Amino acid sequence: MKKIIKNGLLIDGNGGTPVDGLVVVIDENKIIYVGQEANYSLTGEEQIIDAQGGAILPGLIDTHVHMMMEFSPIADRLATPFSFMYYQAAKYLKTTLHAGITSVRDALGTDLGVKKAVEDGLISGPRLQLSINALTITGGHGDGYTVSGNTMDILPSDYPGMPNGKCDGVEEVRKKAREMLRAGAEVIKVHATGGVLSATDHPEFTQFSLEELKAIVEEGEFRKGVKVMAHAQGAEGIKNAVKAGIHSIEHGIFLDDEAIELMKENGTYLVPTLLAPVAVLETAEETGMPATAVQKSKEVIEQHKASIAKAYKAGVKIAMGTDAGVMKHGTNLRELGLMTEAGMTPMEAIVASTKTASECLGWQNELGTIEEGKLADIIIVGKNPLEDIYSLANNDTVKVVVKNGQIEKNIL
Repeated sequence: MKKIIKNGLLIDGNGGTPVDGLVVVIDENKIIYVGQEANYSLTGEEQIIDAQGGAILPGLIDTHVHMMMEFSPIADRLATPFSFMYYQAAKYLKTTLHAGITSVRDALGTDLGVKKAVEDGLISGPRLQLSINALTITGGHGDGYTVSGNTMDILPSDYPGMPNGKCDGVEEVRKKAREMLRAGAEVIKVHATGGVLSATDHPEFTQFSLEELKAIVEEGEFRKGVKVMAHAQGAEGIKNAVKAGIHSIEHGIFLDDEAIELMKENGTYLVPTLLAPVAVLETAEETGMPATAVQKSKEVIEQHKASIAKAYKAGVKIAMGTDAGVMKHGTNLRELGLMTEAGMTPMEAIVASTKTASECLGWQNELGTIEEGKLADIIIVGKNPLEDIYSLANNDTVKVVVKNGQIEKNIL
């Protein structure tokens, strides 16, 4: 049965002036018509979805999530059976979808079985693009080694379908990239610098040489252009990543003028994840965040905002991403408010979460805008987000979620 969405303000994801009074017609999983209702011939058998004066948007896209985790105290992780994380992930996936996020790029920790479970309809969740696991150096961000001599990774790895990501030297990184691709990676994730959550490094520390990063990019190119995303926070590591041909920079805390210019020249995407350090500070006590992570978040939070603001003003391509999993899933859309605080307009934040995000994932021909021929990923929100972008942070504001033509949430 065809579906018709009507009686709403259409914000189509292209960044143009919103239009009132248009209808969107869905046939199976595709958008087949966007325009005046008078110009479309109704049969009377269509399912009507009345937006009730709300706003109609493309399904939003989060380009940096971790669907298999929400940060928790070490004692809780040690007391939790391995398989339990899959049942938790089913909840996280549904929560994310109901928040209005219909597609995500998973930046570490989700294996091919989870993607298959969503695609086959066993569980409800957003469309997934997988990195499987991140490549990291010994002793770097992503190496769970602690000074006690024990290893405590945030997520389990080195089990069937989830290769361990540690590697050193050009030949090892080539092999490890190939292992991730073999396991189903659709994008390769690499830690090009230290990070906030890792205990034995700092965000400004550089990880992997330029030659190692180039080898990773080359392995992706051998697979018909599989892109590489880089956790990169320090300026030197960011510049190495861009020079190596990496597709997107995640976090970008210590961007300098040279790094920004390189990103512009190479068309590199920036995924800010402004919410991540904010959430670390907000939830530190509840989640058992290590003291090192709290201290580093305090050190970087203002610098992070300033770097993203500078990159935005310079014209770097920005795609919305949150690092959800560091914070609770379903809180993703707080990121749009933070993006406006960095200088973006509400419309620019929406475009970054739709059209630009789809381009970052290479899915722009199918997703990201409400246009004829594209997949029917559409949400209806009860308030005009251009007037109150912060309203999106409340999941109850998202009234309807349509993914791939199917109604996944309807609280109108």
